[in-house]
Amino acid sequence: MLTHTLGFPRIGSRRELKKALEAYWKQELDLSQLLQVGRDLRRHHWLLQHQTGVDLLPVGDFSFYDHMLDLTAMLGAVPERFGWQGETVDPDTRFFMARGVCGQKTAPAMAMNKWFDSNYHYLVPEFWPGQQFRLATTDLFEQLSEVRQAGLAAKPVLVGPMTFLAMGRETDALFDRWEHLPAVLAVYEEILVRLSDRCDWIQLDEPILATDLSGPARAHFHAAYRGLAAAVGPARLLVASYFGALGDNLDLTLSLPVAALHVDLVRAPEQLTPILERVPESLTLSLGLVDGRNVWRTDMDRALAVARQAWAMVGPDRLMLAPSCSLLHVPVDLEHETELDEEIRPWLAFAVQKCRETALLGMALAGRGAAALAESRAACAARQTSRRVRRTSVRQRLAALKPDMYQRSASAPERRRVQQERFRLPPLPTTTIGSFPQTAEIRALRQRYRQGRIGEQDYRAALRHVIGEVIACQEQLGLDVLVHGEAERTDMVE
Repeated sequence: MLTHTLGFPRIGSRRELKKALEAYWKQELDLSQLLQVGRDLRRHHWLLQHQTGVDLLPVGDFSFYDHMLDLTAMLGAVPERFGWQGETVDPDTRFFMARGVCGQKTAPAMAMNKWFDSNYHYLVPEFWPGQQFRLATTDLFEQLSEVRQAGLAAKPVLVGPMTFLAMGRETDALFDRWEHLPAVLAVYEEILVRLSDRCDWIQLDEPILATDLSGPARAHFHAAYRGLAAAVGPARLLVASYFGALGDNLDLTLSLPVAALHVDLVRAPEQLTPILERVPESLTLSLGLVDGRNVWRTDMDRALAVARQAWAMVGPDRLMLAPSCSLLHVPVDLEHETELDEEIRPWLAFAVQKCRETALLGMALAGRGAAALAESRAACAARQTSRRVRRTSVRQRLAALKPDMYQRSASAPERRRVQQERFRLPPLPTTTIGSFPQTAEIRALRQRYRQGRIGEQDYRAALRHVIGEVIACQEQLGLDVLVHGEAERTDMVE
């Protein structure tokens, strides 16, 4: 029974990647120095995961900017406006695609979109008639050589072809991106052939299996994977689905000609029973039991109960254990957090700790790790009973709710009349979404305040002045519903 991770944070525990990228864009680092930072981070992250007891490490999850951007480059799908004509898509071309700036050259950057329902944003692939695809980067193969030289067991990780196409967009409204599927699959097959004799497992991420598949995706999924399965040779193909239940796609997914299937049992634990009832005897199940999207410790007893249910049905030889999805969505290592509240700290698990939890699940199923399990139980119990989590006053107020409190006291027409009398808005009021641009002056003001060069009173007075200017601007423009511009925060999350 193997343990593995689907992906690891790239940024570095001390934001080394972010600092190196910004230094490169400011021309304070050259390309060779930036690439060395990437190599050092990858090696460090592989060792971190290996030291926690994880068996199979991901390769190809690292990116200097975005993994979908890297895949777009790997398939040679660079939009024409970026002027790429070389044999391989170099890092500067990728940064050009992402930022819209490369030296003196400018072009509209590629659009960004949410990666399913996570807070991660990816660069949206673009598709147009006559587009050509070919293998145009070798990063994945080079990184696989790096991890093999370190003597570590690894599996290459790629976003699958169906998700790649599904998450892109056509630049021509009359064109159907799925016409490119055969050409995209041909490059994927070439990639798999090159990987097949260098690793035991290859992971293809197909999170669209946890969504309502479009007609073309559903129609072509099985045939696409027949070709991929033929290309993979002696290696074994693992399809990873996450962020939800397979639902109506369960039968389709279980029929794919692959060696293993990863499922998210954190977001959708209810899907395990129907999966176990229908899983083919040839298929290994990878159980996503450690939450890859939050910072809390895993309830190990609950996770173990799920794992034992699967163990009883398929046996350990057909089980793998993993986090629910890539650990990209969480911080790197709790050990570096030296100023956390001592009550809250034991409740937390960042990427390194989640790797340990994954390994501990495997140990516990084998009857080992009693002390670590006891520590985990104690931390979870402390969180559940803490007054910071459970407040008696709130529970009393909830218990006092009555059915009539859920009903409005006035009808919609009456509420509309009162609102109109108060606000006196026209039939189609105009407003903005909320935020106004963060100007260089505002950013400089915030930096001076954080550095202690101005006091809080002066900082707030300056913000009030900016807010006043924003409101005056909206009044001059004739907007009906005004916003204050959100000058006091860097982004909506803050």
